[in-house]
Amino acid sequence: MLNIVFLTNSWLTSFNQPGLCITVAMLLHYFLLAAFTWMCLESVHFYLALIKVFNVYVPKYILKCCIAGWGIPAIVITLVLIINKDFYGNGSLSKSHPYSNFCWIQDNTVFYISVVAYFFLIFLMNTAIFITVLLQIHSLKTRTQKTSRFWKR
Repeated sequence: MLNIVFLTNSWLTSFNQPGLCITVAMLLHYFLLAAFTWMCLESVHFYLALIKVFNVYVPKYILKCCIAGWGIPAIVITLVLIINKDFYGNGSLSKSHPYSNFCWIQDNTVFYISVVAYFFLIFLMNTAIFITVLLQIHSLKTRTQKTSRFWKR
């Protein structure tokens, strides 16, 4: 959906409808955040599958993942819309972006908080989980090597 909204954004902007532009910018923002959120959920699943292999049962796991994957971005989008719906729009309507033909977030502060900070938070979490998985695999490998040396003797 992110790709579809991104590719049709310029075409939909050409209709010069402010409501349509706000909707397209909001959808683009939502699907971008949803992609980041699902990437984070994949790393959590990676951790559970490789490290916590046994005795891990999360009731209604898929439902919880879906609520988080689609719900967290919806909360962010709702907050932005509650604060000011005019944060979304066409850049060509503003004097700072006179030649823009793309519906997106118009306020830099909102962009840095709701996109860049969101991405860095997920990036840090993914990196932490990845390092944890690597350390666990490395410690498992060294334990296995010590055990095999013991049995060889």
